[in-house]
Amino acid sequence: MATKAEPTTVECTAHTELIADRMIVRLPDDASAALPSRGQIAATVTVDGAPYPTVIEPDGRRGHWIPIDDGLRSELDLAGGATVELEIEPTKEWPEPDVPEDFSAALADASDLTETWQDITPMARWEWVRWINATKNPVTRDRRVEVGVSKLRSGKRRPCCFDLSSCTDPEVAKSGKLVEPE
Repeated sequence: MATKAEPTTVECTAHTELIADRMIVRLPDDASAALPSRGQIAATVTVDGAPYPTVIEPDGRRGHWIPIDDGLRSELDLAGGATVELEIEPTKEWPEPDVPEDFSAALADASDLTETWQDITPMARWEWVRWINATKNPVTRDRRVEVGVSKLRSGKRRPCCFDLSSCTDPEVAKSGKLVEPE
């Protein structure tokens, strides 16, 4: 029986981009193709020598991008268009997602779900957070929070049938695809 190969380190050179006030690094096609999934990937990314545990995001075009948080941006004094050297080491260890306040409050109000939420994998918790956050429409978002609680109560461990390879961050995406910088 064949075993799945462990992910290998991917090295590349890329450029920072600014989309609105967010800094990202869009991975070159060959680097993205070397990653183990078309969806989200937990990884330690070394950016110009600075290790940065993160979750690499899909771009909706069979590629990936890396969010650069303000701390790393400041530490490396990065500006839009800067060239960066990346070492990407996929990992099976997923960090905990930042659960949005509205969903966190709904989960806290549903005390019967505490064990269920803790029992699902961090990767699945990332999927719930992506699904909740994947809309700018407040009515849709409220509905997703409500439906999320209901689905978790019914035993669902993942949100639903949305495309895991689409870009679901409404601040940097349109129609499931990462937008181009301005």
